[in-house]
Amino acid sequence: MRKIRVSTGVALALLFGILLLIAVVPLLPTYDPYGQNLSASLLPPGGVSFDGRMYLLGTDTLGRDMVSRLALAGQVSLFIGFSAVIVSLVIGVALGLLAGFFRGWVENVIMGIADLQLSIPRVLLLIAVAAILGSGVFKLAILLGLTSWVAYGRVARAMALSLREREFVLSATTQGATATWNIRKHLLPNVLPQMLIVGSYELGQIIVLESALSYLGLGVQPPLPSWGLMVSEGQTYLELDPWLSVLPSIALFMLVAGVQIYSQTFTSENDMSAEVVKAS
Repeated sequence: MRKIRVSTGVALALLFGILLLIAVVPLLPTYDPYGQNLSASLLPPGGVSFDGRMYLLGTDTLGRDMVSRLALAGQVSLFIGFSAVIVSLVIGVALGLLAGFFRGWVENVIMGIADLQLSIPRVLLLIAVAAILGSGVFKLAILLGLTSWVAYGRVARAMALSLREREFVLSATTQGATATWNIRKHLLPNVLPQMLIVGSYELGQIIVLESALSYLGLGVQPPLPSWGLMVSEGQTYLELDPWLSVLPSIALFMLVAGVQIYSQTFTSENDMSAEVVKAS
């Protein structure tokens, strides 16, 4: 129990740092992610420009404030991450419930598509589709959502297979309830809590995938910042100005690690609660 509390504290500390970055920094009067000052380019963290302005985390090659760029990049990553999770959750839950409830050829077709998608390396699939369809924030969110539904679908199907045989579902069916009514009233409310746990794990993976695509030049395009794109742009100056790549890497680590650790501890606490209830 103490280990879980420590892990929860670490996760909340990491997420609180990211929250300050993306929610508080944009409210500061010095917030300007696009403003260029070539006379103040490549200032180190804490550096002061000729006009007397101090840059807390330094500037990039065009003299843009790194704090502002990191904050906007975090907002972009979270927008893409949450949007992709919603898209994949809706598709995965719908297909998983249909496959588990109706069985037969419906299950074979849906699970066959899922197995086919799993047989293709996810990163290679994303690179190929992104190269064909082009990049952009909305396109990237939809693309990541369409390639992330399988995890939700498999869990939803497994739960639907169990729930369809429960007494409350069989009783409703014998009284004339339709399949749509059973899925909406009985299956969906029982499946959604588990889907939220799956979504918390998928959020971190999607943010990492978005950063990887942006790093390769297939994701977010300049001048809009992305943590992966900032790491890629800073590699040229890695020997003399390492903060250009290190700072966005740290921000990405804090967000993904915070989400993953909190998801793991939340799941562990639920499992422990379930065991206590069973034991009592």
